[in-house]
Amino acid sequence: MEKKQSLRAELKKLRSEHVAALPDDMRGLMFLRPPSPVVAAVPEGSVTALYRATPTEAPTRRYAEWFFEHGRTLALPWFAERGDAMKFRLWLDPHDEGGLEAGPYGMMQPLSGAPEVLPDTVFVPLLGFTAQCDRLGQGGGHYDRWLAANPHAQTMGLAWDCQLVDSLPVEAHDIRLGAVVTPTRFYEGEA
Repeated sequence: MEKKQSLRAELKKLRSEHVAALPDDMRGLMFLRPPSPVVAAVPEGSVTALYRATPTEAPTRRYAEWFFEHGRTLALPWFAERGDAMKFRLWLDPHDEGGLEAGPYGMMQPLSGAPEVLPDTVFVPLLGFTAQCDRLGQGGGHYDRWLAANPHAQTMGLAWDCQLVDSLPVEAHDIRLGAVVTPTRFYEGEA
């Protein structure tokens, strides 16, 4: 656990430095639309869950807009209170912030009255990943617990290329992703 904590701090710093070094116009061109392997894996009519990216995370906004405009139903993580299990609720329109509110962790999430949904595909945030699609998250375990309870869901991560590491300390509860997308590569896991 201590090794994971120090690795998280190191990867957060690396990611922040990487994003700060990107010119604004270049950053705006990355993750504009999902690449063809992602589009092929996420069929029209399916429920696609994304996350609201922090300023240094791989951005999800353009993917959300693309999926919405191409017939996918969107969802975002939702928490009633800190420590509660993560659920997903319907995200009606990624172009409109009106259907979102601040959640207990400070992230924007759907309103509490939005319908709960079970996503077919979940885009998972991460701090680091391997070429085999092992993932190091923030440490809360929310996604690993949800994915363990919902093994039907297809999983994909979005990351900057600098987040690739040779290996990660993987524990029994860590869920390997099905794929990770970076600005330059598409990695497929052995999920």
